[in-house]
Order: sequence, then structure tokens, then C-alpha cells
Amino acid sequence: MQKEIITGLQLPFIGTAAGSACVFFMKHSLSKQIQRALTGFAAGVMTAASIWSLIIPAMDMSDDKGKLAFIPAVIGFWCGILFLLLLDTVIPHLHMNAEKAEGVQSSLARTTMMVLAVTLHNIPEGMAVGIVYAGFLSGSAEMSAGDAFALALGIAIQNFPEGAIISMPLYAEGKTKSKAFAGGVSSGVVEPIGAALTILFAGLFLPAMPYLLSFAAGAMIYVVVEEMIPEMSEGEHSNIGVILFSVGFTLMMILDVALG
Repeated sequence: MQKEIITGLQLPFIGTAAGSACVFFMKHSLSKQIQRALTGFAAGVMTAASIWSLIIPAMDMSDDKGKLAFIPAVIGFWCGILFLLLLDTVIPHLHMNAEKAEGVQSSLARTTMMVLAVTLHNIPEGMAVGIVYAGFLSGSAEMSAGDAFALALGIAIQNFPEGAIISMPLYAEGKTKSKAFAGGVSSGVVEPIGAALTILFAGLFLPAMPYLLSFAAGAMIYVVVEEMIPEMSEGEHSNIGVILFSVGFTLMMILDVALG
């Protein structure tokens, strides 16, 4: 069991590292069309994971509240939204293809703020994996090893294009391939760290598990709506982003049901 958990915690980071390694094999930066497609795919996976792996289990855990079983999910969801809104406001970061940075005014380099932008939305992903594994370790009937692995695998799959999306532009900005790869990899470090810390304090989190699951869902949905949907929809012929969003959503839905 311990080996399975360690593997699950590492999967999202491995996905980011593998995607970042594309900088060693691709000669040119990603076209905007490909970036939109990859962003749409990642957004679809995150949205489906938020619903099937987080919000629905949160409400299942609150069955004893009857018709009010939605309350922990609603409270946790909004706390997640507000938490990411706070981070989005105070952390200086630069979205892909944007000219103006967000967050507090900073003298950080453009490339550093690009990495921070991806790191920002990797935080809730790491939390989500850790919370689901914590639920499994607690013996909760709503969380199985398959559920936890499905979420970790789904996030790893969507982290692959994210790794490429950050490393390739860093290379185009003038970084060496090694530094561009390191930048992509560093954006994913927060995921296994956040997940491991969540599991470490699983005993303390157990009573609040429905709130924490929906908290992670709210944080992920904030990232999807605030950042990823605008990026996948910008410019002409943005329907490729919608199509890949649907593919990512479907894939994550299949993984959750088939492995759960």
C-alpha cells in the first residue's frame, strides 16, 4: 500500500517533468493553436476531476445531513474559490501570451512570473491528490485506492501538456534548454510536497474531509475559469480548445469510473 501511495503522489510531478522534457526534442516553440488545444485538454481534465473525484465524494460523505448534504460542499467550494482569488491577487505572475503581469507589483523577471503562474494553479492539484489519498487512508467508504490513483493519473496526464506549455515558451524567451526544462519542472514541485503534507496531517483533516475535498475542487475550478478557458478561447478558430476540453473531460470521467 505504501508503494502505491508514493507512486500516486509522484505521478503528477512525473507528468510535469515529462512534458517539460519536450524542450529537448522539439526545435520550435508551440504554435498558439497547439497551446490552445493543450490548455483546453488540461482544463477538461481538471473540471471532470473536480466533479467526479472531489465534489461528488464530498456530498456522499455528508449523507447523514439528508437534504442538507450539499452544505459542506458549498462551503468548501467557496473557500477554495476565495483562497485562489487571494493567491491570484498577491502573487506576481504572468499568464501565457499576456503582456501585463497580475498580482502585486514586482521586479521579478518575466520568465520567473511565467513559472509562478503555472505553479499557482498546481497548488490545488497537489492538495486534491493529497486529500483523496488521505481519505483513502482514513478508511472512508467513499474513497478507494482506485479513486485516488485515477485522480493522480488524470492530473499527471494533464500536467504533461502543461509542462510543455511552460518549458517551450521559456526556451523561446531566451533560456537554455536545460534552464527551460528546470523552469517547467520547478512549477510542478509544489504538487508532491502539498500532497505529502496533506497526508501527513490526515488525522487532523478527517472530520473536515467533505470541506477539504470541495475546497480543492473550488480552487481548481477557479484556475480553469480564470486562466485556462480564456487562454484556450483567445483568437480565431478557438473551437480546437473546446474539442480538446471535451476530450480531457471525457478521459477523466472514464478514468474515475473505470479505476474507482
